[in-house]
Amino acid sequence: MTTALARATELGGPLPARVRVAIVGTGFAGIATAIGLMRSGRHDFVLLERAEALGGTWRDNSYPGCACDVPSHLYSFSFAPNPDWTRAFSPQPEIEAYLHRTAEEYGVLPHIRYGAELEGAVWDEAEQIWHLTTARGELDAELLVLGTGGLSDPAIPAIPGLDAFAGTTFHSATWDHDHDLRGQRVAVIGTGASAIQFVPAIQPQVGHLTLFQRTAPWVLPRRDRAIRSNERRLYRRFPALQRAARTAIYWGREAWVLGFSFDQRIMELGEKQAHAFLAKQVPDPELRAKLTPHFRLGCKRVLLSNTYFPALTQPNVDVVTEHIREIRPHAVVTADGVEHPADTIIFGTGFRVTDPPIAERIVGRSGITLTEHWASGGMRALHGAMTSGFPNLVYLVGPNTGLGHSSIVFIIETQVGYLLDALRQLDARGLATLEPKPEVEAAYNSEVQKRLQKTVWSTGGCASWYLDKNGRNTTLWPTFTFTFRRKLRRCDLGNYVTTARRSRTPKVAA
Repeated sequence: MTTALARATELGGPLPARVRVAIVGTGFAGIATAIGLMRSGRHDFVLLERAEALGGTWRDNSYPGCACDVPSHLYSFSFAPNPDWTRAFSPQPEIEAYLHRTAEEYGVLPHIRYGAELEGAVWDEAEQIWHLTTARGELDAELLVLGTGGLSDPAIPAIPGLDAFAGTTFHSATWDHDHDLRGQRVAVIGTGASAIQFVPAIQPQVGHLTLFQRTAPWVLPRRDRAIRSNERRLYRRFPALQRAARTAIYWGREAWVLGFSFDQRIMELGEKQAHAFLAKQVPDPELRAKLTPHFRLGCKRVLLSNTYFPALTQPNVDVVTEHIREIRPHAVVTADGVEHPADTIIFGTGFRVTDPPIAERIVGRSGITLTEHWASGGMRALHGAMTSGFPNLVYLVGPNTGLGHSSIVFIIETQVGYLLDALRQLDARGLATLEPKPEVEAAYNSEVQKRLQKTVWSTGGCASWYLDKNGRNTTLWPTFTFTFRRKLRRCDLGNYVTTARRSRTPKVAA
């Protein structure tokens, strides 16, 4: 076997020349799409994965302390329950293993091509096809599904002097496990969902930790616990018990929407609980003042941790609220001119959610990229999945499908079900393409934005990653998830421009 062929085999075999469906990404969205296609009898598809292992967000985010902030029983596929979760909130290795196991059990693995990052996709109107260029070659696809999600490309702030830093830098999503933090002076920039997990994990081993906080987040107790072995045995023997637990968690999480979207006075109870939690865990009034939020609970993502505040009270930790002015070879300098010595800088600064890099690589019918199409009004799509001018493009977990309260897996399964219904109807009618009618897409997004205006994410007094550069919330779904599912229970082809399938003319060699 030649070296090239051996490498191709190792990465999942050669690329097919043409497929009905090309799926980009092998996280929850990509795996769910693949399983949905197979369960509906469709096997002409490929998954394009840029890395050399599946898992998406839960492969990349392997930082110390990484775990889910949605309860385990809900953060999983409804058709593939896992009775063996060891904790109420799953740690990262268990979620990654769950994805691997589910993909294997449902026969997805032979369809994956690793090391095949999508470098470009161009729609060919005459051929009714997407021409794809990947790191491993080219292929054509009748339907292109982006399963890349919003948490796939880290956001690194443009801080003057960063390139001149003499130490080690990395983002929480690209954790350098070979770098020894013991005794190091570590600067952590960011105080979001990742930082509150890895800061307590690394605090005991570093020499000194300086946490640079722009905005104090709301933090509530994490109701985590070990799931006992006898519980796990019951779930294996009586799956209905786990389904009941999942249902209870689902409705408990949906109740959060009442405060987020309908009556923000409900959030006052949570704020009182959070203030009491902070006061109990941080006795020092000066530090407590720094860690006290000054916006409505829920405006930013609500964080859950029992260990974050105690870590910040330790003698080897400083919390700095001054803005960062620049970075020098051995220090971070704040606006007050103080130099904060650092050997390592870790960014907990989130992801490029409202300006996803994948959109720069997708070229639609008019010859412009998805990024250019969204430049004027921000990200937008019908049902957060399909965009006019981009036929047969499905963006799973696209614009305004994110959640501030529940499991994104619920949204993914809903969109996959909608996609499968669309494919069924296209096949039944001999149709080749569909894309939203511009007026339908515009009306849908106008209604979403109207509903968002009254939510805590718009009126809560904060600037969050939910908002794009123009202050428009292009990230979150504004109300209950069951409302989203009801809207997508069936694909109404009347909302789309469709074209009939044309007969393919074989290409003749010159």
